Amino acid sequence: MRENWDDMRIFLAVGRGDSLSSAGRVLRMDPATVGRRVARLEETLGQTLFAKSPQGYALTEAGTRLLRHAEEAEQALGLGAQAVRGAGEGMSGQIRIGAPDGCANFLLPQVCAEIGAQNPDLEIQIVALPRIVNLSRREADLAIGVSAPTAGRLVVQKLADYKLHLAASEDYLERHPPIRSRADLKGHRIVGYIPDMIFDKELDYLADLGLDRVGLASNSVSVQFHWLRQGAGVGIVHDFALPAASGLTRILPAKVELIRSFYLVRHADDRRVGRLNTFAEALARGIRRELARLEGLT
Repeated sequence: MRENWDDMRIFLAVGRGDSLSSAGRVLRMDPATVGRRVARLEETLGQTLFAKSPQGYALTEAGTRLLRHAEEAEQALGLGAQAVRGAGEGMSGQIRIGAPDGCANFLLPQVCAEIGAQNPDLEIQIVALPRIVNLSRREADLAIGVSAPTAGRLVVQKLADYKLHLAASEDYLERHPPIRSRADLKGHRIVGYIPDMIFDKELDYLADLGLDRVGLASNSVSVQFHWLRQGAGVGIVHDFALPAASGLTRILPAKVELIRSFYLVRHADDRRVGRLNTFAEALARGIRRELARLEGLT
């Protein structure tokens, strides 16, 4: 039985990662070993589970059917372990949360550190991605998004609104012409996203300001933030990130204010997983509390 579940665990990793190398990293196994185990499972079942190509491993129709049942078995094992541990012992095991890197860099570390301190047996992983996290492929157990997805078997919960403002370093503002209106922005170097790499329309901040040229662009909020700290230009910054850089100051706060929202997204099949429910509740409370605290400091 153990060997059978081990094969299923390997199958799940390949199915979610689309390649032997990505599955090997997750499983901490040599990719060649992963390939042999997949081949053994296919031989045992008498079915081809993956279509192999230079681009990777894609699930066949049989593999897709097996994936659904393997995930149900994985969930059942998790529920069984939770029942044995007991509800009063705190959360344990591993939980992975995916988030856009602004949230992942400036909000989640504090919140997850507090949850971790209260649950010493819990392993928390934060995956910062400049794209939408794919929960169907189990890239994470939960995800934070800036818009509510409308497709897939997902459960979506709005967490909170947050604010963004134009900002620049005090040094930059001293060295460049004053900014008294939106029109004055045309004469300044703008920091923002690479236009064709904006993965969610809610992140297209500069379009709201009528700015079509980005002098310094990155798909990473963290890179943009550090450019602004170094006095490289003017850009949009999350209010909750401003306390991390005392040299940044808001520009035209009464005239330019953007409001966006964070959503907590989970796979519908996980609604019965008690520790994920507990973690989601703690995460939601922590994010709301930390947002209020950090935005209050601005």
